[in-house]
Amino acid sequence: MGADGSVVEVTDQDFAEEIEAGDGLSMVDFWAVWCGPCRMVAPIVEELAGEYADRGLKVRKLDVDSNPQVAAKYQIRSIPTILFFKNGELVDKVIGAVPRPHLEEKIQLHI
Repeated sequence: MGADGSVVEVTDQDFAEEIEAGDGLSMVDFWAVWCGPCRMVAPIVEELAGEYADRGLKVRKLDVDSNPQVAAKYQIRSIPTILFFKNGELVDKVIGAVPRPHLEEKIQLHI
């Protein structure tokens, strides 16, 4: 489930249950295998998942190629895109490979 601070994959099938029906803050990394900038941001996302797990942050990844329904629902047009959900509601968005402080600022704003 990722309670240990690990990053967990979500899919079209479990996104509603995992994120939209969830409590607390969730950070969802929309990515694809072929995306170079996605590979640049992935280690940052993993570090933040570990560091903020004890404060209730859930971090999930969604492969846009394998899960087009959720990507379309949230109008993901470029990747990486990181969406922030608080108690199931979309509260923030970051598009592109951004530096760690930018993502950490968003987490601290919403946690």
